[in-house]
Amino acid sequence: MKIVGLSGSKVGSKTRTAMNYTIKKLQEKYPETETELIDLADYDIQFSDGRNYLDYQGDTGYVTKTIMEADAVIIGTPIFQASIPATLKNIFDLLPVNAFQDKVVSMIVTAGSAKHFLIAEQQLKPILGYMKAQMVQTYVFIEESDFYRKEITNDDVHFRIERLVEDTVVLTETYTKIREAKEAEYDF
Repeated sequence: MKIVGLSGSKVGSKTRTAMNYTIKKLQEKYPETETELIDLADYDIQFSDGRNYLDYQGDTGYVTKTIMEADAVIIGTPIFQASIPATLKNIFDLLPVNAFQDKVVSMIVTAGSAKHFLIAEQQLKPILGYMKAQMVQTYVFIEESDFYRKEITNDDVHFRIERLVEDTVVLTETYTKIREAKEAEYDF
């Protein structure tokens, strides 16, 4: 099983902090799982121009192909101006419509205010649903007050991230078994 963590912003540290913690917990609890963290701040991603994702080269090609090869994706996103960052939306635009078909997708959202907790529900989940994702229904919402000096200080957030990791792995295993059983019904 391959799980990719996607830190969906080029600026700030809170989302990357949360994603680092998430990947660490994933590796500790499920060491047999292949994991990779993609932080968009570390890559030079082209704007989508409508080409097939396989036609992109360099960082853009690497990131899109890595996401497409994953069994599950954990998306970390900050909320800027009551919306997801353009860098994350661009990743969605680079991928095909069915990019998340047969993939489990879970979310970690960081925001400066509790007022932004519905952005994942109103913006991110509809995009992921359109792209055929099997979503972990609960997501982790982390506020500014849960961080101190690039560390998560709220024990409840730690617990929720650990639960999200578990839910992501269990749901991925479950959907894989269901797909394999369904495919075994066909005699070719």
